[in-house]
Amino acid sequence: MSASPPSHSDLSRKSAAEVRQAIRHDGYARHTAGLAAGKLQCNLAILPAGDVLDFLRFCQRNPKPCPVVGISDTGDAFMPTLGHDIDIRTDVPRYRIFRDGQLADEVTNIKALWRDDLVTVALGCSFTFENALIANGIPVRHIERDQTVPMFKSSIPLVPAGRFAGEMVVTMRPVAKDRVQDAYRISRAFPQAHGAPMGHGDPAQFGIADLMKPEWGDPVEVLPGEVPVYWACGVTPQNVLLAANLPLCITHAPGHMLIADVAEDAETTILKPT
Repeated sequence: MSASPPSHSDLSRKSAAEVRQAIRHDGYARHTAGLAAGKLQCNLAILPAGDVLDFLRFCQRNPKPCPVVGISDTGDAFMPTLGHDIDIRTDVPRYRIFRDGQLADEVTNIKALWRDDLVTVALGCSFTFENALIANGIPVRHIERDQTVPMFKSSIPLVPAGRFAGEMVVTMRPVAKDRVQDAYRISRAFPQAHGAPMGHGDPAQFGIADLMKPEWGDPVEVLPGEVPVYWACGVTPQNVLLAANLPLCITHAPGHMLIADVAEDAETTILKPT
Protein backbone atom coordinates (compact mmCIF):
# COMPACT_ATOMS: atom_id res chain seq x y z
CA MET A 1 0.00 0.00 0.00
CA SER A 2 1.42 3.41 -0.96
CA ALA A 3 1.90 6.06 1.69
CA SER A 4 -0.63 8.89 1.96
CA PRO A 5 0.37 12.28 0.51
CA PRO A 6 1.91 14.62 3.09
CA SER A 7 -0.42 17.08 4.81
CA HIS A 8 -0.12 20.85 4.89
CA SER A 9 1.04 20.50 8.49
CA ASP A 10 3.73 17.99 7.45
CA LEU A 11 5.15 20.53 5.00
CA SER A 12 4.78 23.66 7.14
CA ARG A 13 8.43 23.56 8.31
CA LYS A 14 9.97 22.28 5.09
CA SER A 15 12.12 24.30 2.68
CA ALA A 16 10.84 25.48 -0.68
CA ALA A 17 12.82 22.72 -2.44
CA GLU A 18 11.43 20.08 -0.08
CA VAL A 19 7.87 21.29 -0.66
CA ARG A 20 8.38 21.12 -4.43
CA GLN A 21 9.74 17.58 -4.12
CA ALA A 22 6.64 16.60 -2.13
CA ILE A 23 4.45 18.08 -4.86
CA ARG A 24 6.47 16.39 -7.62
CA HIS A 25 6.81 12.93 -6.10
CA ASP A 26 4.53 12.51 -3.07
CA GLY A 27 1.20 13.72 -4.37
CA TYR A 28 0.68 16.90 -2.34
CA ALA A 29 -2.06 18.75 -4.23
CA ARG A 30 -3.47 21.26 -1.74
CA HIS A 31 -3.02 25.02 -1.25
CA THR A 32 0.41 26.52 -0.53
CA ALA A 33 -0.58 29.39 1.79
CA GLY A 34 1.74 29.48 4.78
CA LEU A 35 4.35 27.12 3.30
CA ALA A 36 8.09 27.96 2.88
CA ALA A 37 7.89 31.25 4.75
CA GLY A 38 10.31 33.82 3.36
CA LYS A 39 10.27 32.45 -0.18
CA LEU A 40 8.52 33.98 -3.16
CA GLN A 41 5.31 32.25 -4.24
CA CYS A 42 4.23 32.63 -7.86
CA ASN A 43 1.09 32.62 -9.96
CA LEU A 44 1.55 31.13 -13.42
CA ALA A 45 0.45 31.83 -16.97
CA ILE A 46 1.73 29.36 -19.57
CA LEU A 47 0.86 30.24 -23.17
CA PRO A 48 2.12 29.93 -26.75
CA ALA A 49 5.08 32.14 -27.66
CA GLY A 50 3.04 33.99 -30.30
CA ASP A 51 0.82 35.49 -27.59
CA VAL A 52 3.48 36.23 -24.98
CA LEU A 53 4.50 39.74 -26.12
CA ASP A 54 0.96 41.12 -25.88
CA PHE A 55 0.48 39.35 -22.54
CA LEU A 56 3.67 40.90 -21.17
CA ARG A 57 2.48 44.32 -22.41
CA PHE A 58 -0.75 43.68 -20.51
CA CYS A 59 1.19 42.80 -17.34
CA GLN A 60 3.39 45.90 -17.69
CA ARG A 61 0.28 48.09 -17.95
CA ASN A 62 -1.37 46.38 -14.96
CA PRO A 63 1.44 45.77 -12.46
CA LYS A 64 -0.73 45.56 -9.33
CA PRO A 65 -2.49 42.30 -10.27
CA CYS A 66 0.23 41.12 -12.69
CA PRO A 67 3.73 41.71 -11.23
CA VAL A 68 6.09 39.70 -13.46
CA VAL A 69 8.82 37.91 -11.46
CA GLY A 70 10.09 35.40 -14.02
CA ILE A 71 9.86 34.36 -17.69
CA SER A 72 11.05 31.06 -19.12
CA ASP A 73 12.80 30.48 -22.42
CA THR A 74 10.49 29.24 -25.15
CA GLY A 75 9.87 25.51 -24.77
CA ASP A 76 11.97 25.29 -21.59
CA ALA A 77 10.13 23.77 -18.61
CA PHE A 78 12.80 24.91 -16.13
CA MET A 79 13.03 28.35 -14.51
CA PRO A 80 16.59 28.80 -13.19
CA THR A 81 16.03 32.47 -12.30
CA LEU A 82 13.51 31.36 -9.67
CA GLY A 83 15.31 28.37 -8.24
CA HIS A 84 17.35 25.23 -8.66
CA ASP A 85 15.65 22.32 -10.43
CA ILE A 86 12.21 23.92 -10.78
CA ASP A 87 10.25 21.87 -13.30
CA ILE A 88 7.19 23.87 -14.23
CA ARG A 89 5.45 20.71 -15.50
CA THR A 90 5.36 19.00 -12.09
CA ASP A 91 6.14 21.42 -9.25
CA VAL A 92 2.76 23.13 -8.85
CA PRO A 93 0.14 21.29 -6.74
CA ARG A 94 -2.66 21.78 -9.25
CA TYR A 95 -2.95 23.26 -12.75
CA ARG A 96 -5.88 24.51 -14.80
CA ILE A 97 -6.06 23.83 -18.54
CA PHE A 98 -8.01 26.27 -20.72
CA ARG A 99 -8.92 25.58 -24.33
CA ASP A 100 -10.69 28.11 -26.58
CA GLY A 101 -11.86 30.17 -23.62
CA GLN A 102 -13.19 27.24 -21.59
CA LEU A 103 -11.84 25.47 -18.53
CA ALA A 104 -11.11 22.02 -19.97
CA ASP A 105 -9.40 20.22 -17.08
CA GLU A 106 -7.64 20.49 -13.73
CA VAL A 107 -4.58 18.26 -13.30
CA THR A 108 -1.60 17.69 -10.99
CA ASN A 109 1.07 17.75 -13.73
CA ILE A 110 1.29 18.93 -17.31
CA LYS A 111 3.99 16.64 -18.72
CA ALA A 112 1.68 15.30 -21.39
CA LEU A 113 0.68 18.81 -22.48
CA TRP A 114 4.13 20.36 -22.73
CA ARG A 115 5.11 21.76 -26.14
CA ASP A 116 8.17 23.39 -27.65
CA ASP A 117 6.34 26.70 -28.20
CA LEU A 118 5.14 27.24 -24.61
CA VAL A 119 6.42 30.08 -22.44
CA THR A 120 5.88 30.37 -18.68
CA VAL A 121 5.27 33.78 -17.11
CA ALA A 122 5.54 33.78 -13.29
CA LEU A 123 3.72 36.50 -11.38
CA GLY A 124 4.08 37.53 -7.75
CA CYS A 125 1.53 36.27 -5.22
CA SER A 126 -0.11 37.76 -2.13
CA PHE A 127 0.94 34.73 -0.06
CA THR A 128 4.33 36.48 0.11
CA PHE A 129 3.15 39.52 2.12
CA GLU A 130 0.95 37.36 4.35
CA ASN A 131 4.10 36.17 6.12
CA ALA A 132 4.92 39.81 6.89
CA LEU A 133 1.41 40.50 8.18
CA ILE A 134 1.67 37.54 10.55
CA ALA A 135 5.16 38.56 11.69
CA ASN A 136 3.73 41.96 12.59
CA GLY A 137 0.90 40.50 14.66
CA ILE A 138 -1.88 40.78 12.06
CA PRO A 139 -3.62 37.38 11.88
CA VAL A 140 -4.49 35.89 8.49
CA ARG A 141 -7.65 33.91 9.09
CA HIS A 142 -7.62 31.63 6.06
CA ILE A 143 -4.13 30.44 7.03
CA GLU A 144 -5.22 29.89 10.62
CA ARG A 145 -8.10 27.75 9.33
CA ASP A 146 -6.07 25.90 6.64
CA GLN A 147 -8.24 27.37 3.88
CA THR A 148 -7.72 29.18 0.59
CA VAL A 149 -7.98 32.97 0.53
CA PRO A 150 -11.35 34.24 -0.82
CA MET A 151 -11.10 35.74 -4.31
CA PHE A 152 -13.69 37.91 -6.04
CA LYS A 153 -14.32 39.27 -9.51
CA SER A 154 -14.32 43.05 -9.16
CA SER A 155 -15.51 45.98 -11.26
CA ILE A 156 -12.00 47.51 -11.41
CA PRO A 157 -11.13 47.91 -15.13
CA LEU A 158 -7.75 46.84 -16.49
CA VAL A 159 -5.68 48.54 -19.20
CA PRO A 160 -5.95 46.34 -22.33
CA ALA A 161 -3.14 45.09 -24.56
CA GLY A 162 -3.90 43.27 -27.78
CA ARG A 163 -6.49 40.57 -27.09
CA PHE A 164 -5.98 40.80 -23.31
CA ALA A 165 -8.48 42.88 -21.31
CA GLY A 166 -11.00 42.62 -18.49
CA GLU A 167 -11.52 43.41 -14.82
CA MET A 168 -9.32 42.79 -11.79
CA VAL A 169 -9.73 39.91 -9.37
CA VAL A 170 -9.21 40.87 -5.71
CA THR A 171 -8.55 38.93 -2.52
CA MET A 172 -10.09 39.84 0.83
CA ARG A 173 -8.61 39.54 4.33
CA PRO A 174 -10.35 40.80 7.47
CA VAL A 175 -8.12 43.14 9.50
CA ALA A 176 -8.78 44.71 12.91
CA LYS A 177 -9.83 48.35 12.51
CA ASP A 178 -6.81 49.64 14.43
CA ARG A 179 -4.37 47.66 12.21
CA VAL A 180 -5.69 48.56 8.75
CA GLN A 181 -3.09 51.27 8.13
CA ASP A 182 -0.38 48.89 9.34
CA ALA A 183 -1.59 46.36 6.77
CA TYR A 184 -1.19 49.03 4.07
CA ARG A 185 2.34 49.91 5.21
CA ILE A 186 3.46 46.29 5.49
CA SER A 187 2.17 45.07 2.14
CA ARG A 188 3.34 48.23 0.34
CA ALA A 189 6.90 46.95 0.88
CA PHE A 190 6.14 44.00 -1.44
CA PRO A 191 5.46 45.46 -4.92
CA GLN A 192 6.22 42.10 -6.54
CA ALA A 193 3.43 40.57 -4.43
CA HIS A 194 0.69 43.08 -5.34
CA GLY A 195 1.83 45.78 -2.89
CA ALA A 196 -0.60 47.88 -0.87
CA PRO A 197 -4.35 47.10 -0.91
CA MET A 198 -6.73 48.46 -3.53
CA GLY A 199 -8.95 49.66 -0.69
CA HIS A 200 -10.99 48.57 2.31
CA GLY A 201 -14.53 48.73 3.66
CA ASP A 202 -17.76 48.37 1.68
CA PRO A 203 -17.44 45.56 -0.91
CA ALA A 204 -19.95 47.31 -3.18
CA GLN A 205 -17.29 49.87 -4.12
CA PHE A 206 -15.56 47.06 -6.02
CA GLY A 207 -18.73 45.51 -7.42
CA ILE A 208 -18.75 42.63 -4.90
CA ALA A 209 -22.28 41.63 -3.88
CA ASP A 210 -21.60 39.15 -1.05
CA LEU A 211 -18.33 38.55 0.81
CA MET A 212 -19.50 35.09 1.78
CA LYS A 213 -19.76 34.04 -1.88
CA PRO A 214 -16.26 34.28 -3.40
CA GLU A 215 -15.76 33.11 -7.00
CA TRP A 216 -12.65 31.19 -5.86
CA GLY A 217 -11.31 30.07 -2.51
CA ASP A 218 -13.18 29.74 0.77
CA PRO A 219 -15.55 32.25 2.41
CA VAL A 220 -14.07 34.04 5.42
CA GLU A 221 -16.35 36.06 7.71
CA VAL A 222 -15.57 39.60 8.85
CA LEU A 223 -15.98 39.70 12.64
CA PRO A 224 -17.08 42.68 14.78
CA GLY A 225 -14.22 45.14 15.10
CA GLU A 226 -12.73 44.09 11.73
CA VAL A 227 -12.68 45.69 8.28
CA PRO A 228 -12.50 43.81 4.95
CA VAL A 229 -9.31 44.77 3.11
CA TYR A 230 -8.90 44.08 -0.62
CA TRP A 231 -5.69 43.36 -2.52
CA ALA A 232 -5.08 42.86 -6.25
CA CYS A 233 -4.93 39.15 -7.04
CA GLY A 234 -2.82 37.02 -9.36
CA VAL A 235 -5.90 35.10 -10.49
CA THR A 236 -6.66 38.18 -12.60
CA PRO A 237 -4.69 36.79 -15.59
CA GLN A 238 -6.85 33.64 -15.53
CA ASN A 239 -9.95 35.74 -16.24
CA VAL A 240 -8.09 37.68 -18.90
CA LEU A 241 -6.68 34.57 -20.57
CA LEU A 242 -10.13 32.98 -20.48
CA ALA A 243 -11.68 35.98 -22.24
CA ALA A 244 -8.91 35.98 -24.85
CA ASN A 245 -10.08 32.57 -26.17
CA LEU A 246 -6.58 31.18 -26.68
CA PRO A 247 -6.47 27.69 -28.21
CA LEU A 248 -4.41 26.59 -25.18
CA CYS A 249 -3.24 28.21 -21.98
CA ILE A 250 -2.33 26.76 -18.60
CA THR A 251 -2.40 28.38 -15.17
CA HIS A 252 -2.07 27.35 -11.54
CA ALA A 253 -5.31 26.49 -9.77
CA PRO A 254 -6.25 29.35 -7.41
CA GLY A 255 -4.33 29.03 -4.14
CA HIS A 256 -1.95 26.36 -5.53
CA MET A 257 1.27 28.26 -6.26
CA LEU A 258 4.79 27.62 -7.48
CA ILE A 259 7.16 28.15 -4.53
CA ALA A 260 10.49 29.62 -5.64
CA ASP A 261 13.90 29.37 -4.00
CA VAL A 262 14.44 33.13 -4.16
CA ALA A 263 13.67 35.30 -1.16
CA GLU A 264 10.69 37.59 -0.97
CA ASP A 265 11.34 41.00 -2.45
CA ALA A 266 11.42 42.88 0.85
CA GLU A 267 12.57 42.09 4.35
CA THR A 268 9.92 41.05 6.85
CA THR A 269 10.57 43.87 9.31
CA ILE A 270 8.72 44.22 12.59
CA LEU A 271 7.19 47.68 12.41
CA LYS A 272 7.27 50.00 15.42
CA PRO A 273 3.92 51.49 16.48
CA THR A 274 3.25 54.97 15.10
